[in-house]
Amino acid sequence: MTQPAHPTPPAPPTGPGLTVPPASRHRLTPLLLGLILLSAIPALILAVQRVQHEQAQKTAALVMDYPAVVTQARRFGRDPLDLLAEYQRQGINGVGIYEDVIGNLAQRGEVYLKSGADLRAETGDAAVSPRNFYLRSLKPGVAEALPARYTIPTRTVQVDGQTWTEWPTDPTFLPVGPDEALIGTLKARGFMLVYRPYADDAVREPGADWPDVPFVIFNGEEVIGARTPELLAKINERLGDRVPALIEATPQRGLDTLIATHGAVRTFSVNPAWQQRLDPITLASKYNLAARERSMRLLYVRPYPTINETSDLLSRTSDLLRKSGVTVTQPVIEPFRENTLLRTLSLIGPVAALLLLGLSYPLVRLGLLIAAASGALALVMNRFDPYAGVALIAAVTFPALGLVLRRARVSDWFVATGLSLTGVLFVSALGATKDSVLGLDPFRGVGLTLLLPLLLVAASFLPRQDLRKTIQDVYNAPIKLGDILIMVIAAGVFALVFLRRGNATGASVSDTEAKIRQDLQDTLVRPRFKEMAGHPLGLVGLSGVLPGYFGALLILGGVVGQSSILNTFSHFHTPLLISAQRCFLGLGVGLIAGLIAIQVVRAALHLWRTHGKAPAEVQA
Repeated sequence: MTQPAHPTPPAPPTGPGLTVPPASRHRLTPLLLGLILLSAIPALILAVQRVQHEQAQKTAALVMDYPAVVTQARRFGRDPLDLLAEYQRQGINGVGIYEDVIGNLAQRGEVYLKSGADLRAETGDAAVSPRNFYLRSLKPGVAEALPARYTIPTRTVQVDGQTWTEWPTDPTFLPVGPDEALIGTLKARGFMLVYRPYADDAVREPGADWPDVPFVIFNGEEVIGARTPELLAKINERLGDRVPALIEATPQRGLDTLIATHGAVRTFSVNPAWQQRLDPITLASKYNLAARERSMRLLYVRPYPTINETSDLLSRTSDLLRKSGVTVTQPVIEPFRENTLLRTLSLIGPVAALLLLGLSYPLVRLGLLIAAASGALALVMNRFDPYAGVALIAAVTFPALGLVLRRARVSDWFVATGLSLTGVLFVSALGATKDSVLGLDPFRGVGLTLLLPLLLVAASFLPRQDLRKTIQDVYNAPIKLGDILIMVIAAGVFALVFLRRGNATGASVSDTEAKIRQDLQDTLVRPRFKEMAGHPLGLVGLSGVLPGYFGALLILGGVVGQSSILNTFSHFHTPLLISAQRCFLGLGVGLIAGLIAIQVVRAALHLWRTHGKAPAEVQA
């Protein structure tokens, strides 16, 4: 591919050690940079509004699972309410109560439930069917009122002079509504209540008798009525002012319909089996992290097998939340509101940046082709949603733009970082929505934000000559064993970074790193290791202290650090200020480490060249 003469002369050489071509400058660069800065103004306003919204939401409730407390109390001979009061003093302010089932009525002595086989053996009455189940009231009227709640056919029979309700199936687990007496007691003791109703197709009017509570957590993998649009519409209406819970990592069918009307409260809960593998201090750290960095408003807690372990968990969690500035109280849920006008104005900046990137390549036509392909890919990945698509364009363009425009000296790292931080404003402005801040609509293209900037910068290394000649030169270039080794190491390092871009990938962290992460996140917002490693690599690469292609490879390593900045801010359920703290800590540590690394590498190379040689030989 033959390119026309570039509009402006090339920049000066990049340094003594670099073999990459110098950065290029197009005559439209000032205009496009001006458009980026102007478009950043509405994006900055949106960022301020988002911070104000998030700061008003720094509250969370510590909710204890009531049936689990009852089980623990009975094992230790304690009264459940007294034990719950002890946990209340240690930080618990909410209680999760489940809908009663007929089995609960039998446990409380309100009804008497017998299998047909047992009842027939006791009475000898041949009219009793061994296949059925029989229910009678111990508290007047309770058993007689139950059949009207269900579509199950029942009949009243007389057995040995007593009135029984005959059921064709075991009614033990049929939902019967809330335990109003328990609810009244818990409210009187100052607890915020979370109601957990059961789904059962036999119930005629589910949701008609839900108690007056602020939050509802549905059980299982779907909400009540998820399979029937008419019933789901009723549940949506009967929720009233109650807010449904959105449990992290637990998708529930039909919940999105309820959230569209009522919003949602982000909820963090730990699987009981997993909890048993964690000590209380580690688990407390996870609850704190969920509230501080993932905007979890309900922290659903289950007790450990022992009271002491549970007390350790609650005390440590309360202490960490207090240090994190999270107030334990009943959360007030306010949905995030979008500003369409400001978001639309923010579209201009990333598009201008992508155009500037393409125009700044030594091979302009190739650059424009790559820019167009990158933009199209971002839109396709986001189903042609302009806001989400341009947010991804910003996330892949700005990390690369600075190192395409300037890469001659160490100070150019600050230019690249400034452009990356400008890109953060656009990613937040365009990607933060009512659904994305709840985690319902995650950022699409996270893997691309790490891979594509590397390719964009690498493509800018192509010399300004016929592309066919470049391909031929690369093909004919002699390769040494050391070159192969370096390429393998570089590919392995990048693969590790890419695989570990999330928390649930195949390349998990080691126990030692996990311990370091926990210690850091208990005391401050943990910076990302990709940034603390990537920024020093970029600084060393820009310094030109390394010969040959080593500098270019390290500049690409620096691109990973820049990409990680944008990647950090693409988690919209994380408060913007938390992401900013993580980012600037990584920048500070990376800058200091990079400046030190430059001197260390320079000294090491000098020692390598001069060791064992006479002074005259060194000077020569």
